[in-house]
Amino acid sequence: MYFPSMATETLARRLGMTEHVSPLLMKARRLGLSSEADLSELAIERGCDYYASLGSGSSVVQEMKRVGSAVTAQRVSQEQFSNEELAIALLAIGVPYSQQRLRFGAAVLGADGNEPEKVATLAAQERTEVTVRYIAGLGHQVEPENPFWVALLQLLGGTISLPPDTLPHITRFVAMTGYTRRGRETVMQWIRANPKLAA
Repeated sequence: MYFPSMATETLARRLGMTEHVSPLLMKARRLGLSSEADLSELAIERGCDYYASLGSGSSVVQEMKRVGSAVTAQRVSQEQFSNEELAIALLAIGVPYSQQRLRFGAAVLGADGNEPEKVATLAAQERTEVTVRYIAGLGHQVEPENPFWVALLQLLGGTISLPPDTLPHITRFVAMTGYTRRGRETVMQWIRANPKLAA
């Protein structure tokens, strides 16, 4: 459910922020996306194959099985709930803290075709600017020539300084290899929703 108990650690509490009622999560609920598992399954339907391939041990996969999530891309189209909206919903600050949910959010945030202006507007409305700016900064670090990250950072403005371990490390949002044609080296690739696999 979207409404945590007072004892639950939310992203807002972790960031030292005040929680609020999210209009975006209310819209998601009206569309039948009533849990984190629903949002995560929709992200997989939209092409987050990297996380779908984690296997049955994944906490998200286990939660999907537990609640019997039945959301499909046919039920919730991008016209009804855009990738920008899905990304910001996954990065919502008023729900229980989950690294896996943040990883899904980052992957959908970086999906091809997203409009930085729309993301920045939604982030402001949902009070997720700190999280989106943090992720965009990591995305820019991995992909400095990607105009999406550049534009999004300009729109969000400013810099952030967070206590250590408040948000996941950059390695949680990338795939890394230790070998390339040039030999042994660390190469990072941003994990994003793959539109070719989206239903």
